Amino acid sequence: RNMGSMLVKGATPLEILRQYMAKGDSPTRGRELNIHFGDLERGFIGQISPLGDMVPVMAGVTLSFRMRGEDRVGLVYVGDGATSTGAFHEGINFAAVNRCPLVVIVENNGYAYSTPTSKQTLAKQFIDKAIGYGIPGEQADGNDVLAVYDVTKRAVDRARRGEGVTLVELMTYRRKGHAEHDNQSYVPDGEGERWARENDPIDRYVARLTGEFGVEQAELDAIDARVRQEIDAATDEAEQSPMPEPMDALVGVYADPTVIEPLWFREGGRLGTETHERPEGWGTWSESRAGSTPAREPQENG
Repeated sequence: RNMGSMLVKGATPLEILRQYMAKGDSPTRGRELNIHFGDLERGFIGQISPLGDMVPVMAGVTLSFRMRGEDRVGLVYVGDGATSTGAFHEGINFAAVNRCPLVVIVENNGYAYSTPTSKQTLAKQFIDKAIGYGIPGEQADGNDVLAVYDVTKRAVDRARRGEGVTLVELMTYRRKGHAEHDNQSYVPDGEGERWARENDPIDRYVARLTGEFGVEQAELDAIDARVRQEIDAATDEAEQSPMPEPMDALVGVYADPTVIEPLWFREGGRLGTETHERPEGWGTWSESRAGSTPAREPQENG
């Protein structure tokens, strides 16, 4: 569920903005308004809304790494609420037993929608659950960029050495609601403001860069300006992108495109009578004027 990791793996701001605007040239062709898309070539899997379900998926993905002898590691990000699901337990237990090269990161931001962590578990910390799976668990300050890097690197190194799964708990805070409709009426007064004032991860990282590492503020300002320019340009381009066409809803539903041919141009209870082009990559075909099902190309057995 982590947009930052998607950007690192090659997802672009333009793709993400097109997703949020449900544009026809977005990765999901306007089907949804979030970043639930994947790209196997770039190495990230599409997100699943019930976040706990992503753990067994990544257990299977990383098991395939081990079976093929690939030097690859999978990371899966879930929230504190996902740890209460059966899928989380099943997935992490399966991955542990099979020594899958997997890092399970629990972003403990204090709330699962409106449910506080204290009502998710009686455990003092989520990494205590690692003992039950026979795997190591580490906790880190999720608002410290370098601490997150260090704990993740240790977990990845373990996986590469064939030592299997690590459960990582990152302590952070959700400063906005679950979604735009969530006014956070359940949050104690002043809690969010205190975290924003005292524990902002960007402010803390900038302070370390300029203080401990001697980075000039002018250099950071230049980076900020470049990023803002990139986002503005991507926003302008995304706004000009076309909205999806109705027929796009059928693209990518079936592995065999011929399955949808009888439905493609059904209008008013009748099949269309015009010659049409398939979407790119499908070649061209024409609908029968007699209203019969289009002839399919012969397929080889086996």
